[in-house]
Amino acid sequence: MPVYTYSARTVAGDLKRDQIEVPSRDDVVSFLRAQKLIPVSIREKPKGVSLSFGQRLKNRDLVIVTRQFATMINAGLPLVQALDILVKQTDSRVLQATLEDVLHDVESGNTLADALRQHPKVFSPLYVNMVAAGETGGILDTILLRLSVFLEKNEALARKVKGAMIYPAVISLVAVSAIVVLLLFVIPTFQSMFASFDQQLPLPTRIVIGMSAVLQGYWWAMLAAVGGGAFLFRRWLATPGGRLTFDRSMLKVPVLGNLARKSAVARFTRTLGTLLSSGVAILDGLEITARTSGNRVIHDAIMKSRSSIAGGESISQPLRQSGVFPPMVTQMINVGEETGDLDGMLTKVADFYDDEVDVAVESLLKAMEPAMIVILGTVVGGMIVAMYLPIFGMINTIQ
Repeated sequence: MPVYTYSARTVAGDLKRDQIEVPSRDDVVSFLRAQKLIPVSIREKPKGVSLSFGQRLKNRDLVIVTRQFATMINAGLPLVQALDILVKQTDSRVLQATLEDVLHDVESGNTLADALRQHPKVFSPLYVNMVAAGETGGILDTILLRLSVFLEKNEALARKVKGAMIYPAVISLVAVSAIVVLLLFVIPTFQSMFASFDQQLPLPTRIVIGMSAVLQGYWWAMLAAVGGGAFLFRRWLATPGGRLTFDRSMLKVPVLGNLARKSAVARFTRTLGTLLSSGVAILDGLEITARTSGNRVIHDAIMKSRSSIAGGESISQPLRQSGVFPPMVTQMINVGEETGDLDGMLTKVADFYDDEVDVAVESLLKAMEPAMIVILGTVVGGMIVAMYLPIFGMINTIQ
């Protein structure tokens, strides 16, 4: 049965929005009349497009829609007409359904920002607050262009960090697969052959055979232990203390911690700079930036600086005291505060650290590639050598 969203006004003129599951549009009208409500807008919700059912919105789709939206607003198209065009031409079913709801709310008299705020899984607080600032200042087209640029740069940063993790993940998967195949299929063959040897097997060989026997007999327990450990780790990570401990530890990991710190700094400076340049108040901007920092240590440092500003102090001092941000960042933020160009200085820092992330990714790959190869070669090669040790010993005995 289809679901319809509707907006209607009461006798007193108040606007009411809700949704109802009925066979047809006429049934919605009948329902509203029975409730003594005056229909304003009725729309059928598309089926199977909710983000809660596993469908994901691609950041690229949101960037394209945002750019198109900015172009149409800049060309002078009315807001409702621009939204209607976006609904018809977007390829994303999730985004299409969301924009239909946004269009419905705007037609009902809501502001664009209020309509977007009803869909937090699609439009982040940063997005909503920038749109609100654009509506207030009459520069919605400019704000939407800034948003699209910000989303593109943020996506590029995320791709760099994820790209750095692909190589070690692939090598680790190959290593684990190779070890499992050796222990389950190759080692038992050697074990059967060694059973006919009338001599004690070397210690490395006995260790490898024991590992094979354990894996064959208790693989289910190992899988259960890994699954249970992953579940408990995620539960622990969901707690404030667990997240803080994990994020603090990540920042201290050699090479990888450097990458995490630089990417967090780049995200923080670009997000805050974009918000401030769009007219968002600095206290609101800091709160939004803290929520999107991706690191609890960075989050706490930003929120401390927010409290400092609320008390009439500078933003740079708490950031410097946190020990999380490099001295160059806090110094440039301090210069930006003194010169009255904080948003411009933050953007310059973000551009610099985008390049630094590239260098950190390259350094990480250069450091991990030989290390992973050595580890893989040592483990697999060591197991093979351990299996051939009894054969070498038998040959020496014969000679």
